[in-house]
Amino acid sequence: MTVVLDASALLAYLREEPGAEVVDGVLAQSVMASVNWAEVVQKSISAGVDVEGMLEEFQALGVRVEPFLPVDGDKAGRLWASTRQVGLSLGDRACLSLGLRLGLTVVTCDRAWAGLPLDVVIQVV
Repeated sequence: MTVVLDASALLAYLREEPGAEVVDGVLAQSVMASVNWAEVVQKSISAGVDVEGMLEEFQALGVRVEPFLPVDGDKAGRLWASTRQVGLSLGDRACLSLGLRLGLTVVTCDRAWAGLPLDVVIQVV
């Protein structure tokens, strides 16, 4: 089953944090918004990680980075109204918009996403 990965989920995998084993189990069938990939790269660099070749390594594992389309931008912007009460970032809403567009379960480590009134399945790991 293909899933959409939030940056928090991939970062948990990289840092071997709780939930990493779940992410490991779905990497080969996962997709990530390019906006969320940018977040993973930025947070990795800020932690002193050499990111050279990291994209290719994850692509070899099966992770697909999906372009952020105008329709995703429109949806992410509109999601602000229904998610502002839990403080979702633009990156969070970009991830959710991809999940909504593709009709896929979204995997995240962000507990605030549980129970959001959205037409997408959210798996908090």
